[in-house]
Amino acid sequence: MNAKQSPAPLEIHDLTVAYHKKPVVWGVDLEVPAGQLIGIIGPNGAGKSTLIKACMGLLPTHSGWVKVFGKPLKADPTRVGYVPQRESVDWDFPVSVMDVVLMGRYGRLGLIRRPGKEDREIARECLDRVKLLPYANRQISNLSGGQQQRVFLARALAQQADLYFMDEPFAGVDAATEAAIVTVLEDLRDQGKTLLVVHHDLPTARSYFDSLLLLNMNVVAFGPTESVFTAEMLQKTYGGRLTILSEVASTLAAEEGGNPVRR
Repeated sequence: MNAKQSPAPLEIHDLTVAYHKKPVVWGVDLEVPAGQLIGIIGPNGAGKSTLIKACMGLLPTHSGWVKVFGKPLKADPTRVGYVPQRESVDWDFPVSVMDVVLMGRYGRLGLIRRPGKEDREIARECLDRVKLLPYANRQISNLSGGQQQRVFLARALAQQADLYFMDEPFAGVDAATEAAIVTVLEDLRDQGKTLLVVHHDLPTARSYFDSLLLLNMNVVAFGPTESVFTAEMLQKTYGGRLTILSEVASTLAAEEGGNPVRR
């Protein structure tokens, strides 16, 4: 007799999010497989950030439901980690790098317990993974943009989650930081973690992710990158705005044996 199949890390059914009664994301149905690095791509205003925030309960939903490992998120929030957009954070808040990373442990500690020796060791290991351990005592406001982004990645690592949501972790970082982040994400994937990453750069999306979710208010396509990263699917997702990405469109069309996408 076969063992009972484990529930998917993330299931979304008929999810709709509206601002002032105007849908921003609507009718999303999705089942995300375990152990994949998944990119969420689409034009500006497509609802990418809204979708992951709604999945985490950070935004109210108009309809539908979300399950994490077969249960509502509130049943075990420690299984989910989050890296927000860097622009949404007050970097002038007087806190050290180590303090920020230790925040990733609070979900497991509860409201009363303070971080102990084990928590600090985990935080140090996470900082070392993103190559920022020498900066542990530095004020977060004194770091570069790329270093700040790596600190928030270390905080997510300290959560020791099974499902990660990341909102444009590569935005505004240098090439070295981007390469370091990719390595950490791939390591997490190889450990069986599942990661959903909002991403805006089409040329790198193709090489970074196992699967892609193409989103423009609703799901245009979801599947293995080689199957959905096509001129046809990108045209459906971006419409006329894909013309500004003519190099990507032309390359894909040539590989598919057709002509560049035009409108």
